[in-house]
Amino acid sequence: MLYYLFEYLREAFDMPGANVFQYISFRAAMAIITSLFISMVFGKGLINLLQRKQVGETVRDLGLEGQMEKKGTPTMGGIIIILAILVPTLLFTKLDNIYIQLMIFTTIWMGMIGFADDYIKVFRKNKDGLRGKTKVLGQVVLGIVVGITMFFHPDIATEEVAKKSHINPIENINEVPAKRYQVAHDDFKTAPVHSTQTTIPFFKNNTLDYAVLVSWIDDDARKWAWLIYIPLVILIITAVSNGANLTDGIDGLATGTSAIIGATLGLLAWLSGHYVFANYLGIMHIPNVGELTIFISAFVGATIGFLWYNSYPAQVFMGDTGSLTLGAIIAVFAILIRKELLIPILCGIFLMESLSVIIQVSWFKHTKRKYGEGKRVFLMSPIHHHYQKKGYSEPKIVLRFFIIGIMLAVITIVTLKLR
Repeated sequence: MLYYLFEYLREAFDMPGANVFQYISFRAAMAIITSLFISMVFGKGLINLLQRKQVGETVRDLGLEGQMEKKGTPTMGGIIIILAILVPTLLFTKLDNIYIQLMIFTTIWMGMIGFADDYIKVFRKNKDGLRGKTKVLGQVVLGIVVGITMFFHPDIATEEVAKKSHINPIENINEVPAKRYQVAHDDFKTAPVHSTQTTIPFFKNNTLDYAVLVSWIDDDARKWAWLIYIPLVILIITAVSNGANLTDGIDGLATGTSAIIGATLGLLAWLSGHYVFANYLGIMHIPNVGELTIFISAFVGATIGFLWYNSYPAQVFMGDTGSLTLGAIIAVFAILIRKELLIPILCGIFLMESLSVIIQVSWFKHTKRKYGEGKRVFLMSPIHHHYQKKGYSEPKIVLRFFIIGIMLAVITIVTLKLR
């Protein structure tokens, strides 16, 4: 909203300084500052409100040290994160941008599903919350909306680099479309193409068109690519959202991990939306996707601000309101910037948590059928509880997972050139 206000002031009254809102970097900085302020300042008031309403966490005794002390800690704190994301997004982004519209829809939709789950647990005293099938249905609906929009919307396109430019990207670091960049753009002479391409890590020709996978159906494979693309989008959103939900088991783990992932995705979005840098790195240029840098800046600010209260010992838990939403945002964001195949690397913590549960449950069922007694691979799953059972303190587990998350983020960024 502020973008349009200052755009009007600049054009109508030539207001000094109004042009600063043209800069993505400025609006991203304002978004992260605003989200930090909302989550840290207003977050405290919301925590007090949740305490007065007795919106406390119900804890089952799993034999973990310090676990029962968390009983009664306010939950549904994901509301803080959602507000701290949406308010800066509405203030500083171009709301007519289809990528921003998809991210707003994702945040609200998954926030509603997570809120319904927490509401049933807290107010209806049903520890199981929303039925698992209902959660998955909500994730599937989101996947269908995102998949169809990505496949059919006319404003979503990629841009191939036709030839190398003589322009030095370091000398043209500003992303604002100005006259001095028209020379660089004209030098490429390319046009946006509506495609189903994505990025493959570690390969020199690092693009894959999903249409190739259905080329056997018809000579015009493009019109059938949705058969592969939409189910894949649904799978990614469901997997990452549930992975974030499983990671939210000890104080600060899901929040800090999401902040690391968000910062990395923000860098990838900015590079993909910047014509000169995309050419320099030899990666896919995606017109208008740079606007997502502002949204993800608000996301990072919201998670870091929430970590102020969610770090050990937590004063508030995000609940499914937060964890399902964070995972869905990360998944959809990666899909929009055509980096979804980097998710197994970047979201390695979420993947590890999910696999530990799958392995534990599968092995237990297999051994119970075969030997009559179920056996376990881990002391407890998800895997962060395994380390708790081994005697590690929560802060040590969280810090070491953060270190692993940062390493995975660095590897993700390195894939831009390591191929």
